[in-house]
Amino acid sequence: MDHTTQMLIFVRCVEHGSFSAAARQLHMTPSAVSKQIRRLEDRLDARLFNRTTRRVGLTEVGQEFYRRCAEIMTRIQEAEEAVGSLQGEVRGTLRVTATAAFARVQVLPRLNRFLAANPDLNIEFELTDRPVDVLNEGIDVAIMLQEQVDDPSLVVRQLAVNRRVIVASPDYIRRNGQPETPDDLRHHNCVTLYNVTGFNDWDFEDGHGGTRRIHVDGNFHANTASGVYEAARAGVGVARLSTWLVAPDLEAGRLVPVLPGYVQENSAYYVLFPQGRHLARKIRAFVDFLVGEFKPVAPWERADGDAASVPAGGAG
Repeated sequence: MDHTTQMLIFVRCVEHGSFSAAARQLHMTPSAVSKQIRRLEDRLDARLFNRTTRRVGLTEVGQEFYRRCAEIMTRIQEAEEAVGSLQGEVRGTLRVTATAAFARVQVLPRLNRFLAANPDLNIEFELTDRPVDVLNEGIDVAIMLQEQVDDPSLVVRQLAVNRRVIVASPDYIRRNGQPETPDDLRHHNCVTLYNVTGFNDWDFEDGHGGTRRIHVDGNFHANTASGVYEAARAGVGVARLSTWLVAPDLEAGRLVPVLPGYVQENSAYYVLFPQGRHLARKIRAFVDFLVGEFKPVAPWERADGDAASVPAGGAG
């Protein structure tokens, strides 16, 4: 096996955290991957991994070798994609990250159409609500909430307004009563996010053109909107959630509106990608696909019922 292929196997082992995971991605057996890593170490006369019964970790030499190999693999991929771009092809690997609930409910169910139209493309898709450093993590496209957008070096395009409503389960309301004013929320158990602090500051129009902001809190804090959603359905407390996520539950009575006169529309979903005159064709194609799916009217707000085919709720 040539040196470049051994370097690729090494990089995949590091990125996927184990020989077996890398083997699955490379369509090899774990023993074949292990054999190539041993040969690479023998050729370099250096140990690259510290091996235990449960995991592998990089040695100091391995860390430096990985940094250089990853740069080389990136250049090779870019060169291949540049040729494909000149030939009008969408190919290579597209790394995408998106907020977990929105990705699961609204993006992933639509991806089959994009992949079917671009059969030479692979997508690595991360569902997460953690802060993401798009450039340093090698992300091609990110789908984020307005509250998460803070990198001025990225190109930003709005996908859809994120209308939010405040909801609770019927059981919670029976036990604790219905809040009548925004100030009443200070005395209710509100379900919050602990990794996006701005999510826990709820704005309310005061009827005179101004806005009041109330910081809410409670005894349950999740790291994803899906966690907040499930907790609200279980009767834990009051939650502020997107209409695309809770509309089926409101219709079925699993959730009920709280302060229904205060629909909040000061948030949106955006697609972000690196700036560059020679934007990779795979990125341009995917961004154009997303904009076509969510603009000019969001699917869950269309009269044609397009959102009906997309499952609501769920964990992510």
